[in-house]
Amino acid sequence: MDVVDRVRGCLLGGAIGDALGAPIEFQSLREIRRDHGVEGISGYVATWRGKSGLITDDTQMTLFTVEGLLRARTGPGADGAPGGGAARVVDAVRQAYLRWLDTQDHHTPPPADRPHRSGWLREEGWLYSRRAPGNACLSGLHRPFPGPSPLGEPGPVNPGSKGCGTVMRSAPFGLIARHDPREAFEVAAACAQITHGHPTGYLAAGAFAAIIAHLAAGEALEPAVHSTLELLATYPAHDETTAALRAAVALAAGGGHSPEQVESLGGAWVAEEALAIGVYCALAELSVEDALLLSVNHSGDSDSTGSVCGNLLGALHGVAALPAAWLRPLEGRDTIDRLASELAG
Repeated sequence: MDVVDRVRGCLLGGAIGDALGAPIEFQSLREIRRDHGVEGISGYVATWRGKSGLITDDTQMTLFTVEGLLRARTGPGADGAPGGGAARVVDAVRQAYLRWLDTQDHHTPPPADRPHRSGWLREEGWLYSRRAPGNACLSGLHRPFPGPSPLGEPGPVNPGSKGCGTVMRSAPFGLIARHDPREAFEVAAACAQITHGHPTGYLAAGAFAAIIAHLAAGEALEPAVHSTLELLATYPAHDETTAALRAAVALAAGGGHSPEQVESLGGAWVAEEALAIGVYCALAELSVEDALLLSVNHSGDSDSTGSVCGNLLGALHGVAALPAAWLRPLEGRDTIDRLASELAG
């Protein structure tokens, strides 16, 4: 399996999981079973916004993360992967997130009258749609960002927030730094601080990026998680993320996978729980299709856990393993493919 296949698989798999979970994000398990049967949803729900395969802010922000990383890597002054040093990457990614913010504040692309507004992705009209964006992501981007704090200390923006908006957008850091999981970890954690300052929020993002880096380099999932746990333990304030990942590994090893087991890991509204649920479902000995369905059929933040699980499975197995019936109608597929090709280059 080549790098392009893993990168495409990761980004498309995340978008599929996101689109599966979006219609049931705010439903309880009881409500999901009432509306869709005891097994929950078995595919895209066409009644959500009147279409099938629609993505949410999770995939939107992931795509703008990719664009920011590409700009850091190829723009003037870039001097190495993932692009010109951590400060340069953080600035480029923040500028990309400001372009994403335009898609939430406007119905069509506004005039390019500020430096951050230049970029082809902001010209994609289909992205100009609010899909339940996270409050911390929105509020954080409206505040000045002086730069990230040392890892383990509260960040300068929303220092009490550890929402899952950090994790759901962070797979691309592992894809671009696939030969250096520590670099993927640290840059993802620094960029998570753009909007979320709680150490658990940004360390969980770093851990996710490190796992993706291991997978993109061809490693199996369980060793990737264990290696990431060893890396995570070298940073202060890692305890909540470490505990969540260990719980996910232990639960996956026990078998008998069910929505109730998913919910034992939390509701996924916070970063470490979203990461744990995505990892648990990806580790379960299930088909890609069944693992993705397990990752969304629960009472919590279904689109984020579906996105994380899909990123993991796509990076692990490549794009060919993704269900074709879910890939064909996926919103933004051509744009995702274009960004994946550029990122893998």
